[in-house]
Amino acid sequence: MIKYQNFGVQKNWIANRYQESSSTKYLSVISPYFGKEICTVPDSNIDDLNLAVDQAKKIFPKWSKMNIRDRSEVMFQFKFILEKNIDELAQLIALDNGKTIADAKGSIMRGKEVVEFATSLPAILGGDSSHVADGITCTMTHEPLGIVAGITPFNFPAMVPLWMIPLAITSGNCFILKPSEQTPLAALKMAEYLKSAGLPDGVFQIVNGSREIVEGICDHPEIKAVAFVGSSKIAKIVYTRSTSLGKRALCLGGAKNHMIVVPDADLNSTAKGLLASSMGSAGQRCMAASVAVGVADIDPIIDQLIDEAKTFVLGKDMGTIISKVALDRIIGYIDEAEKMGAKILIDGRNVKPPNGYEDGYWLGTTILDNVDPDWPCAKEEIFGPVLSIIRTDTLDNAMKIENKNPYGNAAAVFTTSGEVAKSISDLSSAGMVGINIGVPVPREPYSFGGWNESKYGHGDITGESGVRFWTNLKKVTARWPESSEPWKKYF
Repeated sequence: MIKYQNFGVQKNWIANRYQESSSTKYLSVISPYFGKEICTVPDSNIDDLNLAVDQAKKIFPKWSKMNIRDRSEVMFQFKFILEKNIDELAQLIALDNGKTIADAKGSIMRGKEVVEFATSLPAILGGDSSHVADGITCTMTHEPLGIVAGITPFNFPAMVPLWMIPLAITSGNCFILKPSEQTPLAALKMAEYLKSAGLPDGVFQIVNGSREIVEGICDHPEIKAVAFVGSSKIAKIVYTRSTSLGKRALCLGGAKNHMIVVPDADLNSTAKGLLASSMGSAGQRCMAASVAVGVADIDPIIDQLIDEAKTFVLGKDMGTIISKVALDRIIGYIDEAEKMGAKILIDGRNVKPPNGYEDGYWLGTTILDNVDPDWPCAKEEIFGPVLSIIRTDTLDNAMKIENKNPYGNAAAVFTTSGEVAKSISDLSSAGMVGINIGVPVPREPYSFGGWNESKYGHGDITGESGVRFWTNLKKVTARWPESSEPWKKYF
């Protein structure tokens, strides 16, 4: 059961303590379970960002020179604190994001994988040295960039920050986070956890806010790198603005992921996979596969899918939509598809909310059949629990539909044929591919990142690719002359 709480006026997190904003403007945070305010956060201004940067500048020389083993020890402690307090953190995520408790815990555990990977950085950042020629040695080390920043979305208030923070700070950087103004509570709580783990003042800080802080992060001359996760439209803007000023930027955007289903696919596991991928997190994730491309006769699988969907219980298997505005937008896509001729197999509109959450933003599982590839519901990122089924007769046509979409986060195929699986995985224009897996998110140390309009910038956000993003390579080539005469007697 999600308990309603009002946390009152929240603050920024500067130098390991809560700090009043110099702004007089505040943003209301609404719980999608209850449809009412649970707190306010400052709509911070540039003075607030400057304060965070100044605090980071004070500690960076000491933090960056600290032994990597000591920095990774903070991550060890942070990992234990996350595990100990997972119930507390999951409640906060559910309250301001609308996830179920189980979904919230799952997202924390996926983020914790990056924390665990960060504890291995002493082995990765220890440097590499070798004798390359007579009397010449080359040494390569990973050096921190300085002050860096992350801008994160509402849909994973803990997991996405955890993609960035552990690798950035363990590498020796100081990190400033701008969390979503819709879901700030988990980030603020994790700041407390990091302090308890022994992180020095100023290494990690939070500046709440909206557009002014995003633009300030892009423009600030002391911020050397920016990571962003959100819509493709904003990702492109943040990337362009940041890189035009010489910053390093990696900006992950949206997606329209396709699952290709062939008749030989396993009935039960495919139906479950289609449902979990499209409806998990209420479809509010960039890895949601919101289009199923059925090749030839897949009616038995669709029938099983419908049976599975009817068992979904709101509040248990799926949480809420983030806001009333988002709910209305998603319903608009369903209404439009119905008018254009889609057959609604499962209709999530006007569902009965779970008891106690009658004022929340609820939409049930929705499945649309006979969808045309050029309809908005098949082309645009809906970001809700809506699965569009497109019918085609050949694998070639299915791949044309998949690769025509401008995004490239993920693709999946459900089949028992190794030949089909290899063909789809080879030809898919996507950074992450699933074979009989609807949400092909790599596990650490394999990195997370898409292609095409799902990503602006080079590399991925996690794994060793993420480490490379937050560091510069320094190469030292050395040759020493022969020992002077006084020392030769010792050899």
